[in-house]
Amino acid sequence: MAASRGSLDDIAGILRTVSAPTTEALAESLRPLTEDPARAGVFCDIDGVLAPIVPRPEDSQVREGIASLLASLGRIYGSVACVSGRSVAEARRLVGVGAISYVGHHGAEILHADERRPLLLNAFASWEGRVRDFVGDRAVDHDFKQLRLRLEDKGPVKAFHWRGTPDENAAELLLQALAREAEAAGFDIHWGRKVLEIRPPVPVDKGQGVRALVERTGVRTVLYGGDDVTDLDAFDALDALTAAGELVAAVRVGVRSDEGPAAIVERADVVAEGVDGFTGVLTALAVDA
Repeated sequence: MAASRGSLDDIAGILRTVSAPTTEALAESLRPLTEDPARAGVFCDIDGVLAPIVPRPEDSQVREGIASLLASLGRIYGSVACVSGRSVAEARRLVGVGAISYVGHHGAEILHADERRPLLLNAFASWEGRVRDFVGDRAVDHDFKQLRLRLEDKGPVKAFHWRGTPDENAAELLLQALAREAEAAGFDIHWGRKVLEIRPPVPVDKGQGVRALVERTGVRTVLYGGDDVTDLDAFDALDALTAAGELVAAVRVGVRSDEGPAAIVERADVVAEGVDGFTGVLTALAVDA
């Protein structure tokens, strides 16, 4: 199923702005999806993949051209989804495309494209008050204020960011102590790119979100693009689904960055250079389908 002439013109304009234009090698890597787009899924992280990493998460932006490209892909492929550590509501607001699926809270929350309300794991949601109380008592601490740590409220997940603080080393040391305290109190913790998340002790990861999308939509080939540690869980899910025969093929796209884990690039089938490089991958998916 090919994109419309207007869509192709818009996509060509996007392609001229990115640093990773379509190549024969890229087209060949994406062929498992472009040969049968109606039975293919295009899934990706948001921060660091669709939008540049910024000091304050609330200032993150997805360029209008990228949003338009995702909307075009949603009309071509069997399933298109953004898989994020943010809540579904925040992810959808940031991306700005209504007719695709969203996975939030690293797999604990999912909004399918044909549904109006997201589903949140009850076991995950039940911990929100306890996480809030634990974090609230410590967020007002003098040291946290002095180091200008930023607290991001993700519902059942609370995240402390130290990117751009006056003393990043001191901030990280303070958060290491907080992480030990949180684990002793029974919470899960997760380290990201200059962020510490305090989470409910309920097993969730982006791989679970990917599995749910595959099961719901019945796609047979999937591309996943990610840049951080949590995206490795999605890579693991693709490997397992392919080994079990639930997927015919999977394409792992590692988005390279200065702060990202080496494994993202090492395990990738396709390496994209930052947000612009991944935009080139999405453009190739649209043009070649």
